[in-house]
Amino acid sequence: MRAVGTKNPGPLSVPDALADITLPRPVPQGRDLLVEVKAVSVNPVDTKVRQRQAVGEDWKVLGWDAAGVVVETGPEVSGFHVGDTVYYAGDLTRPGTNAEFHRVDERLAARKPASLSFAEAAALPLTALTAWETLFDRLDVARPVPGAARSLLIIGGAGGVGSIAIQLARALTDLTVIATASRPETRDWVTTLGAHHVVDHTRPLAQALADQGLASPGLVFSTTQTDQHWAEIVALIAPQGRFALIDDPAQLDVMPLKRKSVSVHWEFMFTRSLFQTADQEAQGRILAEVARLVDAGTLRTTLTEVLGPINAPTVRQAHALIESGKARGKIVLEGFA
Repeated sequence: MRAVGTKNPGPLSVPDALADITLPRPVPQGRDLLVEVKAVSVNPVDTKVRQRQAVGEDWKVLGWDAAGVVVETGPEVSGFHVGDTVYYAGDLTRPGTNAEFHRVDERLAARKPASLSFAEAAALPLTALTAWETLFDRLDVARPVPGAARSLLIIGGAGGVGSIAIQLARALTDLTVIATASRPETRDWVTTLGAHHVVDHTRPLAQALADQGLASPGLVFSTTQTDQHWAEIVALIAPQGRFALIDDPAQLDVMPLKRKSVSVHWEFMFTRSLFQTADQEAQGRILAEVARLVDAGTLRTTLTEVLGPINAPTVRQAHALIESGKARGKIVLEGFA
């Protein structure tokens, strides 16, 4: 089968950073689905794994978001059948989705939203799971912070995770949603997704909130550049607030949060599959609920661009866009060529 692989760590200029390769077609085992991949999206985790690939490793297939059609099932599969259209974010410990056929545990997958194309659906799984788990499993947004404004600040609101987090918070909570964005096009984007207020993250955030008359939020969700905004986050979050992050700051000194008794919550969407937790089927349930909300018109896809087919040149282009830090919404690749 055709696939896109990476072999050498480092920047995109490194030889074999990304290449078109041929691999055997996977064979489903146990509770596996074998999916014919129709579309994939590209996430920051793809670029991070590529950059950290160990020297001397064999070809590694990247990509974790996918939408496609079930073509085979393992002997223990009970929830899906051949011909079902599915979408999912996969498992970091397995080969990725940048391949014609991909093997995924049925507990991590759900039926694709019927109202979306494969490309539109592929934009959602990883970011929707990350946003959902952050809001409802980590931050417990339904539980008020005593004395704090019922508001949620999302830093990096125009990115893939921020784009779906805004929608989930608007649709499923009574929170006032404040998103950060700095360019006209990203400000417009987060506004159309439902943000009540938009602040410019190139300015000191505490002052930017104050300038709009916004009280200290009890909940803060940082999707990117946490280290650059850390002093501002410490200053603006309400006492006894809850803070969540998903990026990888080189250093994070949480001691300044002690005076405010602020709790810190890490979210990593792959934790459940990585450790085979007892509740890993929750990811399939979350995606099924997201699909229901999409088909009901409550949520919308965060797809902003289909770059082209799933091949090395297009994957390389997508990685470059992600690494530029200027991506808006989700970048998707569709079909093989």
